[in-house]
Amino acid sequence: MPEPEPPVEDLLDRCQRTVGHRFADVSLLRSALTHASGADHRLASNERLEFLGDAVLGLIVCDLLYRRYPESLEGELTRIKSVVVSRQTCAEFSNILGFDAHLTMGKGMTGHGPTPPSVLADVFESILGALYLDGGMQAARAFLEPLVLPEIVAAVENQAGSNHKSTFQQVAQREFGATPTYLLLDEQGPDHSKCFKIAAQVGPHQFPPAWGRNKKEAEQRAALNALRQISGEPIPFASG
Repeated sequence: MPEPEPPVEDLLDRCQRTVGHRFADVSLLRSALTHASGADHRLASNERLEFLGDAVLGLIVCDLLYRRYPESLEGELTRIKSVVVSRQTCAEFSNILGFDAHLTMGKGMTGHGPTPPSVLADVFESILGALYLDGGMQAARAFLEPLVLPEIVAAVENQAGSNHKSTFQQVAQREFGATPTYLLLDEQGPDHSKCFKIAAQVGPHQFPPAWGRNKKEAEQRAALNALRQISGEPIPFASG
């Protein structure tokens, strides 16, 4: 015979220990852990809390990125954020924390293998929303920051490791039959802290320039601008 499920109060207590917060209004946590399939009606499910938690997640991550990387442009910050707040990342956090063991779902959702990643992502955001309502932004930050900071650092390192010049050279040789060159268009600032404006060029085609804190960074950014323009995507490093 299958083991009986633990009482709901035990599950809620375990979840509070996991998130490191004792809820004043435990009904918020109960709602956060209730999938629509296991709720008496939709308003008793975690859907509204997921909506709120998604916004809290985005705000906290944006605030962290803004404060930790004052030299990064909007395009860089946006790309890092998209990795850190992705549904896949939220589902992974839920898995790590074991939130699936605390979920209330309908019979049609249980006993059919692992909990779907979409459900895991939803419950993570729902719990974040519940934390915000019960303990304010401080409680939400205390829970979230230790999880997302390693993800942010990894995303920044992966981005920094991308060799856009090498990629652009391959694309340029394939598309134009020529090797790119890089043109220094402008430089500003004192000798000890100059910025450089550089554009990538292939034959007669000059691509949108980019500023960098050194020539190497400016060339990498110019190469990425060129790659994005060729693919019809927005230019990440608009030079103004």
